[in-house]
Amino acid sequence: MKQTRAGLGYGLGAYLLWGTFPFYFGLIAMVNPLEVVPWRVGATLVFCAILATLTRRWRQVALILRNPRLLGWFALSALLLYANWQIFVIGVMSGHVIETSLGYFINPLFTILIGVVVRGERLTRLQWIAVGIAAVGVVIAAVAYGSFPWIALGLAVSFGLYGAVHKHAGESVDGITGLTIETLTTAPIAAVQMAVVASVTGLAAYTHGTGILLLVLLSGVMTAIPLILFGESARRLPLSYLGFLQFLTPILGFLYGFFVMHEDVSPGRWVGFVAVWIALVILIIDMVIQLRRSPGAQLATGPIPLD
Repeated sequence: MKQTRAGLGYGLGAYLLWGTFPFYFGLIAMVNPLEVVPWRVGATLVFCAILATLTRRWRQVALILRNPRLLGWFALSALLLYANWQIFVIGVMSGHVIETSLGYFINPLFTILIGVVVRGERLTRLQWIAVGIAAVGVVIAAVAYGSFPWIALGLAVSFGLYGAVHKHAGESVDGITGLTIETLTTAPIAAVQMAVVASVTGLAAYTHGTGILLLVLLSGVMTAIPLILFGESARRLPLSYLGFLQFLTPILGFLYGFFVMHEDVSPGRWVGFVAVWIALVILIIDMVIQLRRSPGAQLATGPIPLD
């Protein structure tokens, strides 16, 4: 019970902080999003290095670096996380906050499909209904957008796969060590991307004043803290609990995009969103039914480990 309470605390902290990201990255929207992510990776790596030194985690980091199989899993999770960051930053900084929230609403349903395709899991009748309704909602949303909602689906796919791979790789690894490994493996990609941006458009983070530069650099801290909390939560909670908690982030994102940014939501887009929300309600009902039948069950609505 103590582990569960701690896991819930870590998880709530992670998903609530992720829910503030649209507001945070909206503050630095004047910076090229292709420049923001490399800064974010570098600042996250510095912050993780400080934490790893203070908490004496470098020995654990070295052990993973000498384990090719485990390092490979972390490298894969790092690439998926990097892709997710880039898609999210582009979405928020280009004024598509509501579409990013749609992506994270779709994510639990996509995670279920990972279980079916990768692990051969069977869906209940209610889960199939939820997936079907969500699919219809995504198609309607795509038609209403007038273009393919690549931001929403890109976020759902990248974070769904990241959660699954990270759960598999990091179940016995603490959050600080895991994130340090992930940022180490993506640092070379970030450096190359930064060099390309510098040569094509020039670096602009420091041209908008000290305040903007500080926000860009602090994005590393803002990034590291919820990911570390997520790693600690994933080690302590059943997957079903994580499935419930992850709905917090897109709810906050949608509220910010609609009420603060006043993004337009056409009738067709409303239909698409409502369809996805109905699917999530059905999914939650199914989760509650399964938990009552088997309180110890770990359901397919959180990140699913890959074997």
